Amino acid sequence: MGFATDAIHAGQEPDPSTGAVAVPIYQSSTYVQEELGKHKGYEYSRTGNPTRAALERNMAVLEGGKAALAFASGMAATNAVMTLLKSGDHVVCSEGAYGGTPRLFNSILKNFGLDFTYVDTTNPANLINAIQPNTRMVFVESPTNPLMKITDLSAISAITRSRGLSLVVDNTFLSPFFQKPISLGADIVVHSTTKYLNGHSDGVGGVAVLAQEEDAARLKFIQNAAGAILGPFDSWLVLRGIKTLAVRMKQHETNAIAIAKYLVGQPKVKKVNYPGLEDHPQHALASRQMTGFGGMMSFDTGSLENARRFLNRVKLCSLGESLGGVETLICHPATMTHAYFSEEERQRLGISQGLVRLSVGIEDADDIVTDLEMGLSAIPG
Repeated sequence: MGFATDAIHAGQEPDPSTGAVAVPIYQSSTYVQEELGKHKGYEYSRTGNPTRAALERNMAVLEGGKAALAFASGMAATNAVMTLLKSGDHVVCSEGAYGGTPRLFNSILKNFGLDFTYVDTTNPANLINAIQPNTRMVFVESPTNPLMKITDLSAISAITRSRGLSLVVDNTFLSPFFQKPISLGADIVVHSTTKYLNGHSDGVGGVAVLAQEEDAARLKFIQNAAGAILGPFDSWLVLRGIKTLAVRMKQHETNAIAIAKYLVGQPKVKKVNYPGLEDHPQHALASRQMTGFGGMMSFDTGSLENARRFLNRVKLCSLGESLGGVETLICHPATMTHAYFSEEERQRLGISQGLVRLSVGIEDADDIVTDLEMGLSAIPG
């Protein structure tokens, strides 16, 4: 089946008892058993819930994995994946990823004996040089948040497979519509379902999709034992959102391309980071690896004061921490999504005080441009 067909139908057949087209919200904590040791597939909703199970089946199909497991947030999904490791294990990670990821790794998981090294994974040689005898996993975010750096997943997976390492890819920025990391060699794919999968800024969740049955069985045990599950209503919201994922992602990209081209021509914008632009350092790689360039970008206004003036002036572009909704969202990474990093570290990574991140929505593109023009008019010069 095609992607749009699978998004609508995979894992969500009409309800057998009523014929309902939409998967019901099974808002139940427990399930009556027919007799001792005999039930209808469900015992307790932490262990399994029919609505969540439908979402998990759907995501496994869309990402091309053996199984998927839904969690209470994207960070809960990432945390669960990391508990596949044990004390003393080492992980190589993409530098410049979403600030919450190194915050989890450095401030929490290091306390349990895991060790982390951060490198620029756009150069596979950096990964090779960072591998240690106790390295067990490579965690890649591509594109990175917020600078939109692209990692060659096929090249990275060739390295990890030759050394028996697990490759985990955060695919939140593109969704399976534009990128399928498992087909490129990834072992595990994680998403914040809060973003493009849900698409409507009305639910928080996460999912991990696994390429190997053994990993899936282990993570299923962890999901049940630790209990950071996605509830039935939020599972239903994500299923509802995924049904329109294909059409939404096309419009996000169409608008983003138009916005990126507009911003490139503005003298008050110092630099635009969008892989759909031909001058992006990994444009050719993005064209091969992805089926589209997505709706995320960032651009530099030159200074904190310029960014403040710009962000205080825009109206249609909503200032807030998140992305992937139908509405255009805008944020200031240095003080919002990446505030965890020190100023020195942000400067080293290229996350300047003037950098603005834009999640382009599906409004009329001309209206977004008009709003951006109003924002740029507040910058002197």
